[in-house]
Amino acid sequence: MPPAAVQTAEWGVQSTWQWREWACHWRVSGPEAGPALLLLHGFGAASGHWRHCAPRLADQGWRVYSLDLLGFGQSAQPAQPMDNRLWALQVSAFLDQVVQGQAVVIGNSLGGLTALTAAVLEPEKVRAVIAAPLPDPALIQPLPKRRAPWRRRLQRSLLRLALHLLPLELVVPLIARTALLKAGLQGAYWHSIQSDPELLQLIARPARRPTAARALRGMSLGMANRPRGATAPALLKQLRVPMLLVWGRQDRFVPLAIGESVVASHSKLELQVLDRCGHCPHDEAPERFLAVLLPWLDRNLGGPDRQGTTSGDETHPFGGG
Repeated sequence: MPPAAVQTAEWGVQSTWQWREWACHWRVSGPEAGPALLLLHGFGAASGHWRHCAPRLADQGWRVYSLDLLGFGQSAQPAQPMDNRLWALQVSAFLDQVVQGQAVVIGNSLGGLTALTAAVLEPEKVRAVIAAPLPDPALIQPLPKRRAPWRRRLQRSLLRLALHLLPLELVVPLIARTALLKAGLQGAYWHSIQSDPELLQLIARPARRPTAARALRGMSLGMANRPRGATAPALLKQLRVPMLLVWGRQDRFVPLAIGESVVASHSKLELQVLDRCGHCPHDEAPERFLAVLLPWLDRNLGGPDRQGTTSGDETHPFGGG
């Protein structure tokens, strides 16, 4: 196994796992006997984005896994609708078949929403959730409790038509091969990324795959058509395991005010704010991210020296919308 201290996008031992009909890329580092910790990337990223945190967590005694969610990284990029429910099922199966036990699940952005969804779906498999940060448009504008069936069908048809007409097969490769990608990526960081070519390649490489456009179309359709029960406000009401929110104060994509609103409504959640940090605290400020993460894990789970258990009810978490 490569030394855990090597902090590059190629960290860990990498492999492929077959789930359903899809190939899923994953990696692992750290002692085999250590308690499991699963890292989930954000939108447009991949497991390599945990390059600065994963090696350090492995050095702390954790058995660190990371998974490329469907549509991202080196995992399959299917054409079907995808949303946080599908990714949570992928995570649950990964915990069953690869990790073969419970894990702390930590996610950046979309990965945080997926971690929350997995914890509600299978609370006995997830020891704790860390979302850095937690994104969901429904945290700003919740979906209505009831929508007429004809209205839902019309909205889905119009969205499907718009996504069909949008030339993503031309747009996605164009963005991935021009300065537009760097400009968009810079928006996720408070510090300049000018001297970080590895970061740019990490994001650009999956977007240049010939199946990237169809996967983006599937994600857009799936996330827009989620039922109310699959949105963050509904999931937070059902959460039964400890959860930490980590937010960059200068996050331009998901403003800190959203995190403050979430903890105001859910007193059991804890919010830690990192100054001079944007949307990717685990990559932009890994030392400070770990400085709040590790003590929280120690307080809530006993750190890497104790395994801990969780339990939850058996009700299905996702309702209609």
